[in-house]
Amino acid sequence: MYYASVGIIALIVHVIINLDMLKKVDMASDNLMRSRYRQFLFSIIAYFLCDIMWGFFYEQRWIIATYIDTCAYFFTMVLSVLLWTRSVIAFSGNKGRLGRIFIGAGWLVFLFELMALVINIFTPIVFSFSEDKEYLPLPARYITLVMQVVLFFSTAVYSFIVVLRSTGVRKSHYRTIGFSGIVMAIFIALQMFYPFMPFYAIGCLFSTCLIHTFVGMDLSVEREKKIKLAHQKAYRDALTGVKNKLAYLEALKDIEIRLAEGSLNEYGVVVFDLNDLKEVNDTLGHAEGDEYIKEASHTICQLYKHSPVFRIGGDEFVVILMDEDYENRERLRESFENIMDENKKAGKVVVSDGMAVYISGRDESYNDVFKRADSVMYRRKQMLKSGEKPV
Repeated sequence: MYYASVGIIALIVHVIINLDMLKKVDMASDNLMRSRYRQFLFSIIAYFLCDIMWGFFYEQRWIIATYIDTCAYFFTMVLSVLLWTRSVIAFSGNKGRLGRIFIGAGWLVFLFELMALVINIFTPIVFSFSEDKEYLPLPARYITLVMQVVLFFSTAVYSFIVVLRSTGVRKSHYRTIGFSGIVMAIFIALQMFYPFMPFYAIGCLFSTCLIHTFVGMDLSVEREKKIKLAHQKAYRDALTGVKNKLAYLEALKDIEIRLAEGSLNEYGVVVFDLNDLKEVNDTLGHAEGDEYIKEASHTICQLYKHSPVFRIGGDEFVVILMDEDYENRERLRESFENIMDENKKAGKVVVSDGMAVYISGRDESYNDVFKRADSVMYRRKQMLKSGEKPV
């Protein structure tokens, strides 16, 4: 069980350290390398399983099972080599002649071994078993392993060359891929001379550990950053930079959930509506209208610094008052309305506002609070238009 135990340990460690990379990803162009490397990792799992079973079957001297498993062992081995070359080229982004040569070399190793295994059924050239049920490695096995040593060493040299024209974290990534290729070449050479030692499995484990530590973790962090950035873009208004209506709807869901849980007891809503935006668009053009909206948004954000600001329509904004802004809501409302009164006199941006707070036991939903705030905003708009002084 010594031979099989090494494979079992290698398989467990392999799955644990690469668990994140083994998860399914979509086939978008920026995920091509991750998808190719994932395929390679699964081929290594298949190889480890075949290697484990080989140790068990051979120890029991179950020759038929060992023969079938040995064929699967070599098949998964060369499949992993092919997928390795594909993942390296996908990572480098080399779609030119050199990239095609490396992938072609991977296919050559794969097809050579496949053909050799078929021939081996009729005329042993890869492996056989003696009358004493001893495993006998034959010339085609050594040819396959030599081809793999050359291929892995070549990919390592290629990676080190790319290092010379790379910068930043990519430089470190290519250097790691180069070292992992050398590691594989060394352990494949050892496997060639010591067929009853699991050197190939150990080489696979060391190689993938290197890539996981110095490449995979960086790529996972980079991927998380991209997802976070895409999420932020999806929830941001392109014109003003404040949260958009999609973010607003998500915030409402969160409020309802927190109210139901009892973790939220107080909040307020301020509704804003821009005065005369249509007139600005009609007389000065939409470019000036956009500037009008941005100026209004800036004024709201400057005053309500501690609460989320949402643009929920062309000329409509909402602030959900929390924490410090909730405590100072009356002062903030008064300050905002004073600014708007001055703006009206100076012919600047004018925004109507209306505020309401959640009343426990009275308000059945967020919409009840919003309606009250919207009603106050409408009265404020009428006062600003008529020139009346607020009461």
